[in-house]
Amino acid sequence: MEVNPPKQEHLLALKVMRLTKPTLFTNIPVTCEEKDLPGDLFNQLMRDDPSTVNGAEVLMLGEMLTLPQNFGNIFLGETFSSYISVHNDSNQVVKDILVKADLQTSSQRLNLSASNAAVAELKPDCCIDDVIHHEVKEIGTHILVCAVSYTTQAGEKMYFRKFFKFQVLKPLDVKTKFYNAESDLSSVTDEVFLEAQIQNMTTSPMFMEKVSLEPSIMYNVTELNSVSQAGECVSTFGSRAYLQPMDTRQYLYCLKPKNEFAEKAGIIKGVTVIGKLDIVWKTNLGERGRLQTSQLQRMAPGYGDVRLSLEAIPDTVNLEEPFHITCKITNCSERTMDLVLEMCNTNSIHWCGISGRQLGKLHPSSSLCLALTLLSSVQGLQSISGLRLTDTFLKRTYEYDDIAQVCVVSSAIKVES
Repeated sequence: MEVNPPKQEHLLALKVMRLTKPTLFTNIPVTCEEKDLPGDLFNQLMRDDPSTVNGAEVLMLGEMLTLPQNFGNIFLGETFSSYISVHNDSNQVVKDILVKADLQTSSQRLNLSASNAAVAELKPDCCIDDVIHHEVKEIGTHILVCAVSYTTQAGEKMYFRKFFKFQVLKPLDVKTKFYNAESDLSSVTDEVFLEAQIQNMTTSPMFMEKVSLEPSIMYNVTELNSVSQAGECVSTFGSRAYLQPMDTRQYLYCLKPKNEFAEKAGIIKGVTVIGKLDIVWKTNLGERGRLQTSQLQRMAPGYGDVRLSLEAIPDTVNLEEPFHITCKITNCSERTMDLVLEMCNTNSIHWCGISGRQLGKLHPSSSLCLALTLLSSVQGLQSISGLRLTDTFLKRTYEYDDIAQVCVVSSAIKVES
């Protein structure tokens, strides 16, 4: 008959405690009126309670702090800190003690030990202490693996491990939307507006210390989350930057291409990298968390081989009186074009000048400005249409209608210049 040998007791004891900020001590006030049977007994007990606030004993919050009673929640972007202690519970001197702490995530295993060197000896009732820190960058299941190896006085090598499993939760829900500037003027058509919606997914309020957009090398960014009042810059969210649980806040940013990129047609096209959001917050008693999004990308609007935009156009013009506009033609393709401009009249818009004139060769990523004259024979809001560009090399024609709109008024009404 086989008998399993008894499990050998280890000479060392391992204890692990997560280090978090304390919380305010709360109690349940019990009181009554003086005419009730207990009289002033309950009120006197609350006044004698050292955890209550003098003069405000009926408040649930007291003047004392309490240490964490459980592991608590860990959120993405916070710093996980833990205290590890190895104590010699025996009456023997233990040698060559090595304490190792690893954090196992779904994708990697990280060594968090401050030192990998072994301690020469550990006397009875003595301990080895260590504090580990790690900024949590993944959500999901995490396992803290603590391993201890040592040698007894008899020369026997001993080894044991302990596992501590915890979940990392998502503190914020971040959603982004991109908007292109709705204008026909080339000075603003490349502007991009980014709306970031940030929702607090935790169960406690957050103090939003910083929400900024770090743009890519192609863009300059302007934050639109403050207004000027009496010469001072005031946040649109008010003086209190707290975000309550499950509340959502919207941040707005304007991105504009840098001059060296905006002047070169065809560079900003397809999928472009805008930048990334950097979010810093604080929770109870100042615990800080930080979250950076991945690089935000957007699909740049396509302009085809040739882009026609307006540099200048009046808002209001007189009926049957010529007015001037300035167009900008940009070659967005990778080949040289030989362009011919044709101007086709519509029912309300009539072009002045020679149609079918040669514009010459236009190299890739090059632009040319063109001043045109036209008049309107109909009052009201009129759409400018009828421009045609033909590439004589490929015999391909590009049509441009509804380029812009202009308000046409009677000549009896004076138009401000």
